Amino acid sequence: MELAYIPSPSRGVLYLGPIPLRAYAFCIIIGVAVAVWLGSKRWVERGGAKHTVGDIAVWAVPFGLVGGRLYHVITDHQLYFDPGQNPWNAFKIWEGGLGIWGAIALGAVGAWIGARRRGVPLPAWADAVAPGIALAQACGRWGNWFNQELYGRSTSLPWGLHIHKVNADGTVTDGIFQPTFLYESLWCVGVAFLVIWADRRFQLGHGRAFALYVAAYTVGRFWIEYLRIDEAHKLLGLRLNDWTSILVFIGAVAYFVIVGKKRPGREDPDSIDPAAKVVADAEESSNSTT
Repeated sequence: MELAYIPSPSRGVLYLGPIPLRAYAFCIIIGVAVAVWLGSKRWVERGGAKHTVGDIAVWAVPFGLVGGRLYHVITDHQLYFDPGQNPWNAFKIWEGGLGIWGAIALGAVGAWIGARRRGVPLPAWADAVAPGIALAQACGRWGNWFNQELYGRSTSLPWGLHIHKVNADGTVTDGIFQPTFLYESLWCVGVAFLVIWADRRFQLGHGRAFALYVAAYTVGRFWIEYLRIDEAHKLLGLRLNDWTSILVFIGAVAYFVIVGKKRPGREDPDSIDPAAKVVADAEESSNSTT
């Protein structure tokens, strides 16, 4: 018998009459709110307008959710399209299953659309929101805790996670496992603080703060992924997400180094957000009138 462990919630959904309130969704919503709040604060500090981050997030977030779900469904297609599976379950996003790689990739497309509409350089915006995205991931991982999913190998560690659930095939999982959701959540918090510190210390700009976030996250994701035991495709002994982490890490480091040599420092604060200049001009005109 284990002397200590992290308990799992008995359920991840509450009902307000006929309306289901799902903890997984709340974790994502809280994460988005944190990302927008911190991103807006950092954007204003860089010379941008207060509401620009939120306006662009209106495009980035839904694109990111769709991209995250698509990546999950494509890479774990056997869960939905193999014989005996229900393809309609691919739309049940509330049951978990968002791939961060797809979320970032398609979310970037949405952010690019929003940034173009606001006349904002996307790399500068990405630098501002980078630590907030890491914190959003930290919040989102707690949704896996509520759903009792994506845990690691069996363990006797005192911070092991107790899982007791009935699986889709009727079997019961009961035991103490590595709390990979907690490892990744804590890692993402550390990544957020790393990016904030490095950004202030070295004045990162032109997308380099975002590249640092990506590189640091992939390092943690690589070893955390190695602990997980959920079904996954493998290549040369490594899970698909491990290979993705390696490739994305190389790309992020290359971008960081190349852009750092070509465009050191940050963007001109007066050039990153036309809306900020409009507000400043309006305030100046108002002050001169009074």
